[in-house]
Amino acid sequence: MRSIWRHRLFWPVVALLTLIAVNSIARPNFIKLRVRDGELFGAIITILRDSAPLMLVALGMTIVIATRGIDLSVGAIMAVSGAVALTIIDGSDDPGNLATVLIAVVVAILVSMVLGVWNGFLVAVLGIQPIIATLVLMLAGRGVALLITGGFITTVNSEPFSYIATGYLFVLPFAFFISVAAITVIGLVERRTALGVLTEAVGINPEASRLAGVRSRGIIWGAYIVSGTLAGLAGILYASNIRAADANAAGVFIELYAILAVVLGGTSLNGGKFSIAGTVIGVLIIQTLDSTILFLGVPSAQSPVFFAVVVVVVVVVQSPRIRNALSRMSRSRKPQAAVVEDVVEDKQKAEVAR
Repeated sequence: MRSIWRHRLFWPVVALLTLIAVNSIARPNFIKLRVRDGELFGAIITILRDSAPLMLVALGMTIVIATRGIDLSVGAIMAVSGAVALTIIDGSDDPGNLATVLIAVVVAILVSMVLGVWNGFLVAVLGIQPIIATLVLMLAGRGVALLITGGFITTVNSEPFSYIATGYLFVLPFAFFISVAAITVIGLVERRTALGVLTEAVGINPEASRLAGVRSRGIIWGAYIVSGTLAGLAGILYASNIRAADANAAGVFIELYAILAVVLGGTSLNGGKFSIAGTVIGVLIIQTLDSTILFLGVPSAQSPVFFAVVVVVVVVVQSPRIRNALSRMSRSRKPQAAVVEDVVEDKQKAEVAR
């Protein structure tokens, strides 16, 4: 039983289930699903659909944080991606043509990948601190997006493009399948290959991993490329949802939400061990919390304050000194036999890890 509540996903799962229970009690329709024209509707379906952009960004942020980095440019990359896609579609003779939409989406994602390459180059090759390197693109990216759109909000009327965020496939939102595909690919690559272990090794000690023969520079560079690519795809989803490219509003505060989701899922900001499943749960917590805030009547403009408070609390709790102090307090209150049992269990886990 002790091993269950000490698992890194225990408290995130408890938090998510608590939010669901509170919402279900406050509004019984929260968990109800209804079928209309062969499509599922309901509050839970809305959460799954609306969480797709944040899910993509948070997955990329998880890999970056695992390498002991940070990516503050994801919101700006979203803005650039949406601007590129909408500009191509708007400039075509037939905005509703499927081929045109596919070309626009591919070009936008490629541009986002290039921006991720730029971030990785600054961090992995030039050795610039991640927070400074990505801050450059965070500030310049929206200017680039405004330059692409000419300073205006570009709108299009394209059913294939709108389908990406609002369409349905097999009674579920198409955006949900995009997020599931991203989770599956990232999970398989990072947990079914050696790349995940190497990523954690780089995050724990980059210099030691380099001396051990790990190509830490390539792994760090790749993390930022993945983050940029997923942020670009998230920008496509955002632009598709509103059928417009808004350089000033696309991805605003999503850096904060993504970092919060990663940390809530049990990934340490110090790098090293990370949890894809934890990030997924963290995103669902944030999206459910956002739905709860709207239900309580809190203006959307004030909701970032609540998330900011949660971020501060989580970061403080994750401090090594705070966690060590809490651990000492819990052990001091236990009987001596229980303390000895915990020490023996920790030693056994350390031996297994070696």
